[in-house]
Formats: sequence, structure tokens, C-alpha cells
Amino acid sequence: MPARPMKLGLNIVANGAHAAGWRMPGARTDAAMDIRFWQEMARAAERARFHFMFWADGIAVRHSARDDDELSYNARIDVFEPLTVIGALSAVTEHLGFVASASTTYNEPYHIARKFASLDYVTRGRVGWNVVTSWSEQEAFNFGRDAHMEHGLRYRRAEEFVDVVFGLWDSWEDDAFIRDKASGRYFDPAKLHTLNHRGEVFAVKGPLNVARPLQGYPVIAQAGSSGPGQDLGGRIADLIYTAQKSRDDAIAFYASVKRQGEVAGRAPGAMLVMPGVLPIMGRTRQEAQDRFAQLQALVHPALGLPTLRDTYGDLSHLPPDGPLPSPLEGSNALKSAHQSIVRLGNQPGMTIRKLYQIMAGASGHNISVGTPADIADVMQDWFENGGCDGWNILVPFLPEPAYEIFDWLVPELQRRGLVATEYAGDGTLRGSLGLARPAFRSRGRR
Repeated sequence: MPARPMKLGLNIVANGAHAAGWRMPGARTDAAMDIRFWQEMARAAERARFHFMFWADGIAVRHSARDDDELSYNARIDVFEPLTVIGALSAVTEHLGFVASASTTYNEPYHIARKFASLDYVTRGRVGWNVVTSWSEQEAFNFGRDAHMEHGLRYRRAEEFVDVVFGLWDSWEDDAFIRDKASGRYFDPAKLHTLNHRGEVFAVKGPLNVARPLQGYPVIAQAGSSGPGQDLGGRIADLIYTAQKSRDDAIAFYASVKRQGEVAGRAPGAMLVMPGVLPIMGRTRQEAQDRFAQLQALVHPALGLPTLRDTYGDLSHLPPDGPLPSPLEGSNALKSAHQSIVRLGNQPGMTIRKLYQIMAGASGHNISVGTPADIADVMQDWFENGGCDGWNILVPFLPEPAYEIFDWLVPELQRRGLVATEYAGDGTLRGSLGLARPAFRSRGRR
């Protein structure tokens, strides 16, 4: 076992993380809705000793298309609800963890607390909650709103939402349920802690009608890179999922997140920073470059241009190989993503087409093209120089690149002593990641 093993997550997005990947020869166009295929992927990821599968989910068809015709080029439409899938995948695995998004903007704390506590038992302690504040207008329209909630308000709501969920998970002490047949007493009333929360946004009495989760709390992931996002992540997150394009940016972000955690009274090792990376691999560098060029060429303008609309407005009237206009001000979308796109757009020689190909390729994540050794070089460089604690690996299309990750990339990382060859810990996701189990905290008022 490496002294500090690199953590690995597998992020399978719909039919593949590259928006045009489903058009590649050999790609499974129906992968997103085939549960047997997902079970096969989960078993293969477990054999490769991945720590978890990851779903960056939303509760709408999220897009910036102008009309249904433009939307019809988008392959990220039909996707499973991830909490449902987790139950099915946990039944065919023993060690692999599962981390899924659930919005604090369009859910209620009691629902989320109950679902994830239940899944923690169903998976035998292998589930995690990716805390997100929804960013798309389409989600607002699905939940009775005419406009999306303002960014600052979304994060204030999220702060209180998480506190309520944690409080509900602590409704019961770990040994509260005595289930004593002789006396007839089912639980120890001294170990019940009714929350009785009343705050700015929520009023939740409790208690939760599920015992305290096996992991204490499910693993908490968080992906906000804006100021409020880093504040929230520094306070609550076990995993920080981020999109960094360069090692220098990653090192700066890593240091910032760790400082935020220290401000919140947390040890640096209590949070794991795991940026996304999309590897495009080949047996040779030329083969990898050819595959990447093929993928990029398959990005239809009707698919690519909408990825820039929230940042630059409608670009369809401009020459695609021309320069970008000035970005829009005051975007209410995902702040960190908006800023990342602007930085990319300001690079010398950037054109509209080049930028939408980058965004369609990996939604702004790092794209690494080369042989397995080349990809491992990048991952090792960031890892050993303070840029990350591990990686959330995206798969461009399915299934071939996924098996290349399992069969080519992971063994290369293991040969270098970076990745463990066996699972560690007590069988829970926290255990395999080396994270402490949160102690019970009494928040209730009797």
C-alpha cells in the first residue's frame, strides 16, 4: 500500500463525458439507459480498485439550446436518477463507493437526509452526497419558479440545508436502538435528539425516521469553486471536486481549499481535492492525437455553440473561426464555470470553434491526450506537487475508453506505487478513502 495512495473516482456522464463521443465508431449510444451495462462498469471499476463512481447529476434537461431543433444534437438527455442506480450497483459490488449529486436548491432537507441515510445502509456504508446548488434555469422551471434563485441566496440556503441534514442524521445516537424484546422498549429515549430546527429558510422538527448512518454521515462531496463554494466546502466537504486546466491553477486552488478548511478548524487531511481529468489514450501518441482530433471534429456547431451562450450570448451570427466577443456580465449560472470559460476565451489564438470544442470535450475539465504513461505523468506531477489528492476520471465515450482506463492507465499508476492494489479500511467508503467517521453531535433541543 502506498504511504499516500492516490484516490480514484470514475465519472461516467450519460453516454460519455465528451459531448460528441457517442458518435464515435464502436460507441454504445444507449449506454446511459442500460442498467446491465452500468453493473458491468461498476464491477470493472471495483476490479481496478477505484474508490467510487461519481454522478454530477441535475434534475432537468440542462441546456442552453435556443429551440428543440438545436437541442436535438445534445446526447445528455436521457439519464438515470442516480440514487436509484446506486441501489442496483451496490448489489453487485462489495467495496466500490457511490457518490451522487442532490440539489440543496430544489429538494427539502428531510428528503435528502432520509434517502442518503437509507442508501448508507443499503450499500453497507459506501455512499456519498455531492452537495450542489443547482445552476440551470431549466431546474427552476421544473420546480415552480420563473427564474433561477440568485447565486448568493442559493449558497445561504445550502449552508442551512446542510446543517439541517447533519442534524437529522444525528437524531439518534449510534446505539440508540436497543430493540429489547424482554422489556418491550425499542429505543433508548435518552439517546433520541429531536432537531427542532427553525432558521432563515427551513423549519424542521425531526427526528429522522432512519437510524444514524453507518458512516456517521455519508461521505460529503462538494464542487463549488467560487468564494461561497469554497467557504461551504472548507466547512463540510470530505471530497472537493473541481475543474482545473493547468497544474499551476490546481496548486493554487488546492492551497486555497486547504486554508479554508483550516479556518473552519479542520486538518488538511480531512479534505481530499480531486479534480476531473478526461484522458484520451492510444497505444502511441499519434493514435491518441488522432482519436482526439476525431472526437473534436464530431462536435456539431448546434451542440457546441450553446455551451458558450451563458458566458458570451448568441454567437451563431459570428464566424466560428473568428475571435470571441467580450463576455457577458453578471451571469447567474455556475460562477466558477463562467470564470473558467472566460479565462480560456482570453488565451491567444482562441476562436469560437476552438472554445466550444474544448467545452464540449470535457465541460471545462483538463483533457490529457497521450499514451497511458503520458497520462500517468500528468496525474503524478499534479499529485506530487500539491495539486490534488487524487482524480475524478471522466470517460470520453463507452465502452472502450473505460476499459483502457481499467486495463492500461490504472496498472501504470500501480506500477509507479501511486495507486493501491487492494482496498483499505473497514469496507465503507470513508474507510477506503482514509477519512474519519464523524462523531455524534447533539443539536436537538428537548
